[in-house]
This record gives sequence, structure tokens and C-alpha cells, in this order.
Amino acid sequence: MSFLSRIETPAYTFLRVVAGAMFALHGARKLLGFPTPSDIELFSQMWFGGVIELIGGALIVLGLFTRVAAFLASGTMAVAYFQFHWKLQLDGFQWLPGVNDGELSALYAFVFLFVAARGAGPISMDRLLRIERTV
Repeated sequence: MSFLSRIETPAYTFLRVVAGAMFALHGARKLLGFPTPSDIELFSQMWFGGVIELIGGALIVLGLFTRVAAFLASGTMAVAYFQFHWKLQLDGFQWLPGVNDGELSALYAFVFLFVAARGAGPISMDRLLRIERTV
């Protein structure tokens, strides 16, 4: 077994935890004004996105209800990409993430889709509480 094969589980756990924490920080900024001020209107689409980011990100970090939280986070980021970055414009190269500044939304959408498909993994609250069975 190669070194990289042996660290697969901790590497996946770090991916899940770091992606979830960064996602939660986006939500914290929108909802709580932390670490920088925000003026998101209460109950707006951006506010609901912030709720999903903060709570979903925290659940993904903990590995609690991970599949549901990650699937919702993935969908939220897909909507963010298409609605706010691509804006469904078909002219030129506007659909490319590098052109419309949507790299982070696109990456989050696919990372969280992967987390939803794979589950929390063995180092998680889901496994500890037996919410997710061992494969």
C-alpha cells in the first residue's frame, strides 16, 4: 500500500472539514458580519444562502447529517454559479468560471456533490452516532 493510499481517509476528512469551514465562514460574514461587515437584507435570497452556508458548512465540518447538508450546499452553489456568475448569458465566454468570477461557486458545487455522494467518512459525527453505516 502506497503512502498516498494510507492517508486517503485523513485527507478526505481534511477536505470535508476545510471546505465546510470555509463555506461556514462565507455564511458567518453574510449573517453575522464576521469577520468583515455585511449589509445583506434580512430574508433576501442572499440571506437564505448565508443561512445554508453557515449551518450547512458547520454540519459538514462536524460530519453530522453530512449527505443532506452537502447536497443542499452543492445545489446552493450551483444556483449561485448560474444565477449570479454566469447569469445565463450565452454571448462569448461569459459561461467560463474564469471570466465570470464563478470559480469558487463551481468548485464548491462539485466538492460538496462529491461529499454528498461519499458521505462523511469514518471520522465524523455521522459515524459516531451510527447515522451513516460503514460501507
